[in-house]
Amino acid sequence: MEHEAEVVGVGAGSAPGGDVPAVILSVRDEYVPIFVSADQAQSIGIALEGEPFDRPLTHDLLVDILTEFGGAIDRVRVDDLRDGTFYAKVDAERYEDGEPERFVFDARPSDALALAVRVDCPIVVSDEVIDEAGRSQDSVRFDDGPPEGS
Repeated sequence: MEHEAEVVGVGAGSAPGGDVPAVILSVRDEYVPIFVSADQAQSIGIALEGEPFDRPLTHDLLVDILTEFGGAIDRVRVDDLRDGTFYAKVDAERYEDGEPERFVFDARPSDALALAVRVDCPIVVSDEVIDEAGRSQDSVRFDDGPPEGS
C-alpha cells in the first residue's frame, strides 16, 4: 500500500562520519529521513522556499523541457529500500492526439523529490519503506530544538 507524503524539512542528520543532509518526509504519522547530497538538499530547499534563481537549476530545466514537449509529472514514488539505499520512480504522462501516454522513470529519491516540490505533485511512499525507515515524529528534531512533541 502507498501513502501520500509531504516534505516537511531539509536539514542534517547525524551519521557516523558527521552530519549528512537529509530530506524529511511526513507520512503515516511518522517521519522518513532520506539522506541526500548537499547539492540535492540545496536544490530541494530552494524550491521549498520559492526562491527564484536567475537561471534555471537542473531540476527546473528538466521540468521546463518536459512541459515544452507536452509532458507532466503526475507523482513520485519512494517505493523501495534495499541495503540502506532508497529507490524512487517518477510517473509522468504526455498527451498526443488527446490520448494519454504514461511513462515511469527510475530515479534517485533526491531527484524525484526535487521535481515533486517544483511541480507540486503527490509524493507517495510504500508501507515497506515506512516500516523500515520511519521514525516517530517525536524522535526527529528541527532547528536544534527539543524533539517534536516535547
